[in-house]
Amino acid sequence: MRAVSCFGFYSFIGLRARGSEIQLSSLKLINARMNATPYEQVLSGDIEKCNITPPETQYLFDFTKFDDVDNWQEQSDTVRDVGMSKAVLALHQNTAYRRAIFFALLNPQMNGAGFAGIRAKKTYNLTGYTKLQIKCRAQGQYNGFKVVLRHKGLNDEPNYSFEQYFQAPKEEFSIRDLPFSEFKAYYRGKRHNNSEPLDISQITSIGLQMYGGVYQPIKQKGPATLEIDWIRAV
Repeated sequence: MRAVSCFGFYSFIGLRARGSEIQLSSLKLINARMNATPYEQVLSGDIEKCNITPPETQYLFDFTKFDDVDNWQEQSDTVRDVGMSKAVLALHQNTAYRRAIFFALLNPQMNGAGFAGIRAKKTYNLTGYTKLQIKCRAQGQYNGFKVVLRHKGLNDEPNYSFEQYFQAPKEEFSIRDLPFSEFKAYYRGKRHNNSEPLDISQITSIGLQMYGGVYQPIKQKGPATLEIDWIRAV
């Protein structure tokens, strides 16, 4: 029997989507074999006819289930001599729930320059998705944060970063939408219009920051927290 449905292929090859990787382990094994059986050749040919599309939702980090905070490192204004801020991402859990908490202590300069942040260097191909979503809640006097993306392995200065500001909810957990089209190029907090657009097919770093607001109408300082359930692409 030759006819096998796409659903049958998925069951056969064990398609598993997690993070940025789609693992087609059995199909790779078939393609690697020089002396494939006739049935394996049928599978290898027919799978190309199946319209495999990205899942509707891709979780970059799901702290409520399995992701930890080991891949996140601090990236605060202490990378410069005048910086005095601090940030850390910690996993918080008990028998009832599990989430990450971003703790920030922002000590900006007089003009508001300063940031307390964390980042994870991880590669994602987010082609087909239109925005990031973050389910979170802020506590403290200030609730202004931003997500910082970098692409193509250009993860450090003097390369631009792509940033989007958002106000985190203070009372109840809520989802904040961050369209990819609204991520703009910045260099040391200042907007730049002459940069290439963000390439979401080659995301290589994702970060969170509490910002001082040197170029923003609202200045921030002091301690703040951001509780995070998950970050996903939709």
